[in-house]
Formats: sequence, structure tokens, C-alpha cells
Amino acid sequence: MSLTLAEARSRAAVLSNISYDLDLDLTDPAQGTYGCTARVGVTTAEPETFLELKDGEGLTVTLDGEPVDHSYDGRRVRLRGLPTGVPLVLEVVARVPYVTDGDGMHLMTDAADGETYASAYLSLDVAQRVFPCFDQVDLKGPLTLAVTADPRWTVIANGRVVSDAEERAAGRWRFATTPPVCPSLFVVCAGPWHSVTWEHAGLPFGWHARASLAADLDRDAPELIETTNGCFDHYATLFEEPYAFDSYDQLFGPGHNWGAMETPGCVTYRDEYLPRGRTSEVARVGRATTIAHEMAHMWFGNLVTMRWWEDTWLNESFADYLGYRVAADGAGFPDTLVGHEGRRKPGAYTADERRSTHPVAPLPEEVPDVDSAFANFDAISYSKGNSLLRQLVTWLGDPDFLAGVNAHLSAHRFGNATLADFVASLDAHSERDVAAWAQAWLRTTGFDILAVTRESIDGQDDVPVLRRQGTRPHRVAVVALDGPREVARALVDVADDPVPLPDWAGLAVVPNAGGESFVRLALDPASSAAVAEHLSSFEDPLLRTVLWAHAFDRVHTRDLDVAGYVELVRQHLPRESDATLVGAVVGRTLGPVLALRTPAEHAPTVVATVAGACAVGLLSSAAPTEGVALALTQGLAATSSDAGMLEGWLAAGHTEAGVALDPTLRWRVVARLAELGQLDAEGIEAERVADPTSSGDLGAARALAARPTAAAKAEAWATMTEPGVGNRLFEACATGLWSAEEPSLVREYVDAYLEQAPGIAGSRGQGFSLVVGRAFPTVALTAGQKERLAALLASGSVPTVLARLWNDTLDDLA
Repeated sequence: MSLTLAEARSRAAVLSNISYDLDLDLTDPAQGTYGCTARVGVTTAEPETFLELKDGEGLTVTLDGEPVDHSYDGRRVRLRGLPTGVPLVLEVVARVPYVTDGDGMHLMTDAADGETYASAYLSLDVAQRVFPCFDQVDLKGPLTLAVTADPRWTVIANGRVVSDAEERAAGRWRFATTPPVCPSLFVVCAGPWHSVTWEHAGLPFGWHARASLAADLDRDAPELIETTNGCFDHYATLFEEPYAFDSYDQLFGPGHNWGAMETPGCVTYRDEYLPRGRTSEVARVGRATTIAHEMAHMWFGNLVTMRWWEDTWLNESFADYLGYRVAADGAGFPDTLVGHEGRRKPGAYTADERRSTHPVAPLPEEVPDVDSAFANFDAISYSKGNSLLRQLVTWLGDPDFLAGVNAHLSAHRFGNATLADFVASLDAHSERDVAAWAQAWLRTTGFDILAVTRESIDGQDDVPVLRRQGTRPHRVAVVALDGPREVARALVDVADDPVPLPDWAGLAVVPNAGGESFVRLALDPASSAAVAEHLSSFEDPLLRTVLWAHAFDRVHTRDLDVAGYVELVRQHLPRESDATLVGAVVGRTLGPVLALRTPAEHAPTVVATVAGACAVGLLSSAAPTEGVALALTQGLAATSSDAGMLEGWLAAGHTEAGVALDPTLRWRVVARLAELGQLDAEGIEAERVADPTSSGDLGAARALAARPTAAAKAEAWATMTEPGVGNRLFEACATGLWSAEEPSLVREYVDAYLEQAPGIAGSRGQGFSLVVGRAFPTVALTAGQKERLAALLASGSVPTVLARLWNDTLDDLA
């Protein structure tokens, strides 16, 4: 029932003048449903069309008080006999179910205080799970909302509150009508939120979180306000079009499936972005880039919206690129690109070699339905697209790029646009052939290789030469290295002809040193040897990150074996001075390297090497910064086999180095002790009682699942397969369940996962399918299990979103 391109084009051709006036009754969550009355304005050129509404109960449809000829199958309301060519207002009344998986009106009761929260987090095919609508991006219309809720609650939505204090005290909230938006940009969040509000640039702003997180919000509020204001002001210097909405709230919401959602007027974030007890340096930088990312969507996605999902990149690539740029330039977080190059971009290279790869900007017919579109919200659309935009700006120049961007935004404000529209705007403001660049980069898959070779030129030996293997133009920074020192840097264009660098004869050379392009590196032996010897000593953190990413890529391609890679970790991780990069190396090593490239019998060695490197770094004579110390401690807590040390941390509430155990770090230690068999259910329950919060419940669930016993694994799997299990509980149990160090203990649950996951995903929808797919076993699969995975995918019985994730894993294992 996923909307097809043909259906969307057909419906858009006959519908116009769309508007929504919604009235939601959230007063009795215990019913399991909420009341929804929608007055849908529309003009249609045909007497038949359809609305979407998922699982509505007691549905009625009227026009001017009279019933409308319709049928309803639980997903689509098919309308017949409508008057044509005149404005209509259809009234649709139904009760709609709450959900616990984040795909719809998510209902959550906070274990910390028993308070309940109802929040609608929308995305592809999710608006229809909240209210009846024409659920496609090119059918935009103004939206008006009223909500009746518990009088103790605060309700936050897309527009400013227009109800007076007396109404709100009685539980009645009314909001100003929005400019034209597509249905997936609707948001409403209701509950006893704790709020921090202020005014800036003539607009009301706010940050909101669950009442139990009040102290954490107050702790971070000064930085959150400063970051928000800094990003907002910087966008005003980049874009000529002003912010188009009447307020700017931001909310940390429970149960969110995405990192965040750019709904105008009220951006929503996973509430993990507000850590309990302490926000680390790495988390602060990552959160700032996300704040800037979501704010970019106010222009790219909200003001100007794609026409169909082939242009997802016009939303996500731009927001990803601008998120890192504006967090650095506007909010004062330097070196944000370390996170992109170290954490995000390596996954994009991997994604671009899978069968599922696709152009950053595919053709419309290559995205035939919304389920297919959902699968394209991936590393290609985000990280590769971001990287291509960085290359475009480097190649085009910032002034011409911004001139074209501003022309595009002004020409299509509150409308829908395509790649062709955007390229036309850039072409009009640049002497370069942007259309040819877009064809070469955006309409194709894969990536080029920049190779360094050595030649004798004009009697001079050992001259580094850059050669491109591929077809795309590149403009990149190239550095020359003399031992651990960078001695020269230049911006170089590389195309068909080799580029000799005679001034750098005898020196190690690294192209794409700032990550300006999306390209694989092939270093010559001398440069590779210099990198292996001096990696942690190079002064520029972005250069170090590019070189670590090069090492990740070499392991992925098997150009570097796991033993050689682990030696890099042993030698250089203890001396790394950037906290984000420390986290990236630990995460990559314990993630893809361990799960996809390490034989099962060698997994304990890899884990032990990470633990040893982290321990050495913490004991280094050059004391690490607070951020690096925490990142190393997190790595050690996840890998150490020294139960006595970990138990000592729990007893003292801090490490020997004085790093305090905030709740997140404490639960990481608890999970590791459980995994080592040193903490039983009684001990885990004592920790849960001491932390009677929702995150405490999830930490306990993960720890219980991590225990190295058959009974513990059976209990975890039983919880994961309960009907209606919440998304966060499923994630927590899956994280604890898989044990790379003892694969025999979970082998039967790998088989169970392959057998049962398609049914779970098929019954729960797109968002939960992502949760299920991301819970793929992180242990080495047997040959038989790989064959079983391939056979299931070949059978066509795996739902679309899950099939995409499983096919990707199968490719990664190949």
C-alpha cells in the first residue's frame, strides 16, 4: 500500500488548494486511541481521489454535514462523487491508535515519575498514522491545529500558541495557522514538559524536555541557547530568504526513531541528545551539528520542498553539509568535520560499493514508491551527498555557490523544486558548467581513486605524481609531510592528466587532506610508511581523521589485514588528542572491523587490544584532556576484562583517573561486568533500583541480555519478540544479546533472528523495520547462516526496508 510515483503524480495533477484544520483529543491515553477531527480543504478536478489514514476506528466522512460516498480499508479513504472545480471542506472523524514504536502518535510513560507524554514524530508514510491527509510532499497546504489535553500538560506544535491562559488552564490549546507545508512536517508534542524559553530576532524560542530531565536541560540550557542563536544568526548571513515560520521550539522527545526531525516551529530530537548527568565534548559537538542540520531544513525541505523522493538529497545532503559548516562557523564548534570524516563518511564509501547503491540524485522512476524512497535515507543521501556538496563548493567557489542557492530559494519559496531547478539557479550564477558537474557527480554511482605514484621527471628522482582513476573532476588539498611535520599544502585540480609535484620530491604526500572530495586514496609505499609511523603526531586533526578513515577503508577492502589495522590502533590510539576521533576509532573497530572482518576466534584479541590502547592512553605521561579521557574511559568500559577494576569504579563512582561515572557510563560498566559474568540479575536489579528512570530500565535490560548464560539470552530474545515491544526496549535487548567474544552462545538466536525478523518488521512498519535491521547480529556468521540470509532475500519474503538493510549486510560480509 506504499504510495507509488504514478499515484502521486496522478493525484497531484487533479488536487489543489489543500488545507488542514485539525482538532485532536488527547485527554484519555488509557483508551489506547485518541480522537481526531480533520477538516480537509481541497479542490479537485476529478470526482474520485483518496486520503490516507492508518488504522482509524469509527471513521466518518462528511461534506456540508452530509455523508460522502467512500470506502476504507484501514489505510486509504477512497472518496467518490465529489463536486469538481470548487473548494470543498471534507470533515473526517476517527479515533486513531497511539503507538510505542515512534511511527505515529508515540505514547510513553516515564518510569522516573509516572508522567505520560504523547508526541507525533512524522516522516515518510507516517503523517497518515496521525491524521487523515494527502500524504505526499508535493501537496502542501496551510495547517491549523487545536488540541484538548490534560490541563497539567503543555502542548507544542508547528505554530505559535494563540489560545489564552484561561483556555490552556482548561487543557485547550490552539495554534496559529502555518504557511503551506506538506503533511510529513506536522508535529504535536503533549505532556508535562520542562521548558526554557527566550526571545531572539523577534521570535519566541524554546527548549523542552521531559520533567524528569529538568536538571539536565537546565544544565545545558546556556549552551543550547547560544548554539541555537548562533546558528540562526549565521543562516541569516548565508540566506536572503528570512526564516519563514512564526516560532522556533526544540524538544527532546522520548521514543524518537530518528536522530531528529525538522518539523517547522518545533524541531524534535531523540532525548538521548540530552544525556543525564554530563554532556561529553563529543556529544556537544555532535548535538551542535544536528541543531545546525535541522535548522538548515527550514530552508531546504520546509521553505522549498522536493517534488518527489528522487530529490531527497535536496533536503538531506544540504542539511548534512550545512550542519557541519554552520556549527563551526556560526556556533563556535571547531573541527566539526572530524565527526563527518571519521564517523559518517567511511560508511558512505562502503554504501557506494553495495548492490543497493544509487545516485545521490536518482531519476524519478528509480524511486517507484515511498518504501523505496525510505531506503534511500542512507549514507549516500546524507554523507556522500554532503561530501559532494563540499566538493561543489570547493570547485565552484563559495560566492557563486551561495548566489545560486539564494536564487533557488527565492524562486521556489513555499513550493516544490527539482535537481534541474537547482542546477539552473547555479548555472545562472557561475561561469562553470554546473550541469556537467551534476551529471558526473549526482547522477552516477561509485567514486574515483586518487593515487600517489613516484617518478623521475626532468632528471629529478622520487617526484610524487597524482593520478585519477575515474572520470570526475576533483579539486583537493594536498599536503607534503616530512616525518611528523606538515611542510607544505596546496589546492590542486586533478582530472585526466597526471599532476606532478616536483617541489615535493622525496616527501610523503597525502591528497584530499581536508576531505574536500569523495574519493578513495591509494598512497605510495613511502607515504603509507610515513602515515603508519607518524599518524598520531600530525598536528591537523582533520588530516589525522582522513588518514584513519583511509585505514578503515583499507580494512574494508582487505588491502590491510585486521592484524595490521589493530597494530595501528595499539600504536596510535593512546596518543590521539581529539575526543571525537578517539570515539570514531573505537566505534569503527568494535563495529564493522570486529563484526565483518574479524574471524570469530580472533575477536577477543581485537577487543583486548582496544582495551589496552585505551588504558595506555589514560595512563599516558601527557595527560589527556577531559574530553579525550572520557572517550578513552568509555572505550575501556566497553572492552576491559579486568572485573576488579570495573567493580572498583562502580563502588567509588569514578575511575582511578578521576573520571566520574555519569549514568550512561555507569550503565556501560554494568553491561560489561554482566557480559563478563561478574554481575548477576540481583546486582543488575540493585543498579536499576538506584536509577529508577526509563534509561535505567533500558540499561538494566541491556545488562540482563549481556549475561553469558543460555537462560539470559533466551529471556532477551523472548522480550524482543513480544507483540508491541517498544522500539527502545528492542534496541537495548539487542545491544546486550550479541556477544562477539562468545558467538557460540548466541548462534541459535542468529537463526531465530533470521527466521522471525521479517514478520516483526512486516507487522510494525518502516521505522521499526529500521530498528530490527540495525539489530542485525554483530557476531561472525557461519557459512550456513550466510546462505540462509541470502536465501531469505532471494525469496522476496522480506519487507522492503528490512530487505535493504539485510542486503547491505550480505554485501558487507562478501
